[in-house]
Amino acid sequence: MNSRVDPMTELDRYLQAATRDNTRRSYRAAIEHFEVTWGGFLPATSDSVARYLVAYAGVLSINTLKLRLSALAQWHNSQGFADPTKAPVVRKVFKGIRALHPFQEKQAEPLQLQHLEQVVSCLEQEVQTARAEGDRPGLLRARRDMALILLGFWRGFRSDELCRLQVEHVQASAGSGISLYLPRSKSDRDNLGKTYQTPALQRLCPVQAYIDWITEAALVRGPVFRGIDRWGHLGEEGLHANSVIPLLRQALTRAGIAGELYTSHSLRRGFATWAHQSGWDLKSLMSYVGWKDMKSAMRYIEASPFLGMARITEKSVSP
Repeated sequence: MNSRVDPMTELDRYLQAATRDNTRRSYRAAIEHFEVTWGGFLPATSDSVARYLVAYAGVLSINTLKLRLSALAQWHNSQGFADPTKAPVVRKVFKGIRALHPFQEKQAEPLQLQHLEQVVSCLEQEVQTARAEGDRPGLLRARRDMALILLGFWRGFRSDELCRLQVEHVQASAGSGISLYLPRSKSDRDNLGKTYQTPALQRLCPVQAYIDWITEAALVRGPVFRGIDRWGHLGEEGLHANSVIPLLRQALTRAGIAGELYTSHSLRRGFATWAHQSGWDLKSLMSYVGWKDMKSAMRYIEASPFLGMARITEKSVSP
């Protein structure tokens, strides 16, 4: 019996692992849009790429067009063809589109601390009601959602990071803190893995919420956050990152908050806003959340432009 592994199969496996799943899906969709929707041919010429950009200028956002160019560049490079997106005509057309179709990036509404308190209070009430009524599925969902929202907020995790947490990579100590290891993440470009820590809090505690959830669900290994069916059975796989937004919106809506205004980034932006307004310096905030550059951090911070002026005014009128 020949147990030798085909080296090309292994090569493909490692090449595939170098690209995140979400990026792969986005690139496939972009190539399909160029070929099928627009009717382009691959390999493409710089002229056809420029005409493609013109066709969707003002229709697609600048960020989407940039993604389409990245996908086309990746396809040509991986297939051994010259990259048409680097041609001067493509660069000039893209620059002109940016000038004539300026696009203001939409930001997720940050989840304010008062709304975090409101939704957690609602979920705690759901726990009590479900326990009194013997509603096992409802009890599990309330415990899971509370742990996910509190960890997502206080740790500033992205939805895909929350969904990839494994029980065996988490160590929690009630009243002390929690340590969470992620083998890879978007900010960990070299896939070295990183350990994140968060202390226990007197209220809105992510540590106790996590312990309550895994205890109730009797989880000892595998994904931390999973689907729950109508009978209270837990799925074997972790939640998909796309399911975090509806989960969060539904919990907020039940708490009397306009859930449609929020996305999974609202947890990350909410924490960044709270930390900034609480006096954290930018370097500490970047280190805690995992941002590598200041531009990324500033996109998430919801700061009042009059905050500094208010402090000056307070000093000038104080006795």
